[in-house]
Amino acid sequence: MNKKGFYFKEFEEKSISPFDKLFGIFKELITHTSGDFDEAIEWLRELDKEYELTDENYTIEDFIEDLKAKGYIREEIDENGGSGMGITAKTERAIRQTALENIFGNLNKSGAGNHKTKASGQGDEMTGEFRSYHFGDSLEKISLTESLKNAQINHGIGEFELTEEDLVVEDTQFKSQMSTVLMIDISHSMILYGEDRITPAKKVAMALAELITTRYPKDTIDILVFGNDAWSISIKDIPYLKVGPYHTNTVAGLQLAMDILRRKRNTNKQIFMITDGKPSCVREKDGTYYMNSNGLDPYVTEKCYTQAAQARKLHIPITTFMIARDSYLQQFVDKFTEANQGKAFYTGLKGLGEMIFQDYETNRKKRLK
Repeated sequence: MNKKGFYFKEFEEKSISPFDKLFGIFKELITHTSGDFDEAIEWLRELDKEYELTDENYTIEDFIEDLKAKGYIREEIDENGGSGMGITAKTERAIRQTALENIFGNLNKSGAGNHKTKASGQGDEMTGEFRSYHFGDSLEKISLTESLKNAQINHGIGEFELTEEDLVVEDTQFKSQMSTVLMIDISHSMILYGEDRITPAKKVAMALAELITTRYPKDTIDILVFGNDAWSISIKDIPYLKVGPYHTNTVAGLQLAMDILRRKRNTNKQIFMITDGKPSCVREKDGTYYMNSNGLDPYVTEKCYTQAAQARKLHIPITTFMIARDSYLQQFVDKFTEANQGKAFYTGLKGLGEMIFQDYETNRKKRLK
């Protein structure tokens, strides 16, 4: 007699090799240190002293040798002619994959492809739903099985007949492509007040980049940073991103983002902006900078509203992720969002990644016009 039910046993911790245990910590540290291998190892040694991560059978030195052997680090010559260790592209990729797993861990596995819009018709992906045949539908879309079943029901088996009224086609949906620019604030306030805000922003950027390049390869993702000015960075540069002694030139970031998206051929375009502070800087036509960190300067904010309205004319929605709770800053973001007809989220650092992912997925399920 077979017995069905639940079987309980003592919890057995999943076996993990000494290298993998240290490598998981190392990837976190190398992100915090902006790619500085020596500093990351120094932190790892301190953690080892406190938490006994290694023993006489496997030391930090053994771990470093394994990093070399596995191709995660290599010897480099710095600008002063000295030698040292640096991380490789393999490590950069591993960091992005870890960020994706940690932030978007609730993703279901699926094959590479594109997102579906809500528009049905002569698309390129089957929905599993059927509708009546209409003149102009391609013959390969006709469901033979369902059409024959209709013919049997409508005309009987004795005198089999297949008419146009019996034909059904499997409905399809268009796949849409999305071009996204992710703007990251690297002004000095991103590390002020004892809170590291740039590291979570980097993790989000790496996770979003990994998500798009692996799951939605026909979409595009561009990363730019903005301080006194704005400039693009490549995906491989994200782990090395640092905050500078900058003000916040939101206008320059928006102008660059729109310039990037103008060159994209995709219909659907959007801007994600992660910032924690108020706009405090603009660059004048003569190349000089106008800066004012005291409150919200109308001269600066009006230029921001103008850019938001310009993006709206280009059918580019802006989603702002504001890592601040100041009421006067929320008023600015509210007005900015109204000018663009976009969206704004007032969030702390916790949950930022999940929020960005959900918004990306939501936007991809509708055709932006």
